[in-house]
Amino acid sequence: MDQLAAARRSGRSVGEVTEVPRPDTGIRIPDDLSGITAEQYRASMRHYPSGVTIVTLGSAAGPVGFTATSFASLSLDPPLVSFNISHTSSSLEALTAAESVVIHFLGEHQRHLAQRFARTAAHRFNDPALWSALDTGEPVLHGTPLWLRTTVEQLIPIGDHTFVVGRVVRVHDDTGEEASAAPLLYYNGRYYRPTLLADDVE
Repeated sequence: MDQLAAARRSGRSVGEVTEVPRPDTGIRIPDDLSGITAEQYRASMRHYPSGVTIVTLGSAAGPVGFTATSFASLSLDPPLVSFNISHTSSSLEALTAAESVVIHFLGEHQRHLAQRFARTAAHRFNDPALWSALDTGEPVLHGTPLWLRTTVEQLIPIGDHTFVVGRVVRVHDDTGEEASAAPLLYYNGRYYRPTLLADDVE
């Protein structure tokens, strides 16, 4: 009612909208967003840090695995997680046929695994000392303190990737109260470890 009365006193109609001046941030957004190139988009995403995971699964042709920096927690009840896989990935066919996968959260001591699984698929499992298989068939990478076994619930093609939704059915956690290794991070094309910031001083 106060807004209605104020509008009548000012002579302005009730449905009229007054535009509020926006502050000048120096950022110019083009009217036509279709002008954004793939290279511009890719360059901007390089500046968003992410954790590094390796997704593994069993297949009729043998073990399959790939790195994924798109991992996210989706839901607590039910426990759901997600990650993306490119439509050009050599692992896509095996993933679409899989009923379950294992998602490994890599520590800083496992940078060599992140690099190995970003290379040609033929070299990812050629060292048997690096992994062993669960009774359910998925490969597990040795030395990974935290991994999840998930059933594949949904595969949703979006753009040039497929969005994968998994239900967590097993959690392997050897981290303890204090993690034995810092998590591995990926930022701007390089690997990092997190650094604890000092507590704020009031």
